[in-house]
Amino acid sequence: MLEKALSGSKKYWTWVFILLVLIGIGTVNYLRQFQTGLTITGLSRDVSWGLYIGQFTFLVGVAASGVMLVLPYYLHNFKQFAKITILGEFLAVSAVTMCMLFIFVDMGQPMRIMNVLLYPTPSSILFWDAMVLSGYLALNIIIGWVVLGSDKKGIAPPKWVKPLIYLSIAWAPLIHTVTAFLYAGIPGRHFWLTAIMAARFLASAFSGGPALLIILALIIRKTTKFDPGKEAIQTLGKIVTYFMITNVFFLGLEFFTAFYSNIPGHMHPFQYLFAGIGEYNKLVPLMWTSVILAIASIALLIFPAVRRNESTLAIACAMVFISLWIDKGFGLIIGGFVPNMFEKVTEYWPTMPETLITIGVWAAGFLVLTILYKIAITVREETAGVEIEH
Repeated sequence: MLEKALSGSKKYWTWVFILLVLIGIGTVNYLRQFQTGLTITGLSRDVSWGLYIGQFTFLVGVAASGVMLVLPYYLHNFKQFAKITILGEFLAVSAVTMCMLFIFVDMGQPMRIMNVLLYPTPSSILFWDAMVLSGYLALNIIIGWVVLGSDKKGIAPPKWVKPLIYLSIAWAPLIHTVTAFLYAGIPGRHFWLTAIMAARFLASAFSGGPALLIILALIIRKTTKFDPGKEAIQTLGKIVTYFMITNVFFLGLEFFTAFYSNIPGHMHPFQYLFAGIGEYNKLVPLMWTSVILAIASIALLIFPAVRRNESTLAIACAMVFISLWIDKGFGLIIGGFVPNMFEKVTEYWPTMPETLITIGVWAAGFLVLTILYKIAITVREETAGVEIEH
């Protein structure tokens, strides 16, 4: 089926060319980082994780969100998700690919990644995070490819794929739970030391991931002959609404716990992010932008009549995605390091090379997504109207 990605319109090849250019720019800057070291980034001794790890954390959630389609479709036979489920599975493949690339570029010596396999350490959360991500990537590639191949032939998927589908349903929340444990298990970082970190991660994942999928589905409907389904998109809109409200509620719990307890170590990160500490306030405008977008998106999504308007739905989903990207892909990581354990503030901001490398990784992920979607959409266009029992 790979040959289907080698043919397309002028717009398709223009998009692929743009992504390749961005990947090339990111690669050039990464080679410079590889030669010079992480000194070309905004990272420091006090802030050792930044934009790269923030993107990794955010994208694990995007990958995990695929379960919101797979579970209703395969376990509860929710036929409205029949067309869109493959898009969620391939989005998970793209997201996990980017997660691994961000870990790769964040490593000062990327060759050491092999140490995870050569010298496994089951007592380390990092080891388990690598295992669950690799496993989830493999599951989604196998399931998506086998199911799509069966659809192309007009036959039901082989029975052996069903256990893998059920395994992926259990595996999806696991990948983000283990990622949350990476942070919640560090006692010296009060901002992350919370029992609801995994719950916050899953709430943001199940709102941000489906929000992106809705936007992609609407773009696909407009630019191709494939229609993922109006009811499927509206159902995803409800899922985004409920989990975005839950995510904001969980954040409110964190604020209450920090400020009602009046424990300095828990309050200072919130103060730095949302009000600044002294003259240090780089992230304040960004974090308030996240808050405003979150509230505005809920205000749009909570009313069914407004949500049914797909133009409004797309705007609200874009707000959700950007809000969560700021909060989880940037603020959450930096807030854990600033102030440091000695209450000293060392501010962080990504450098231009760091930003270009990040854009390059995103471009690589979208190239993978474009190729997979091109194959899936072409197959689905060819088999339009054919009902296959999964």
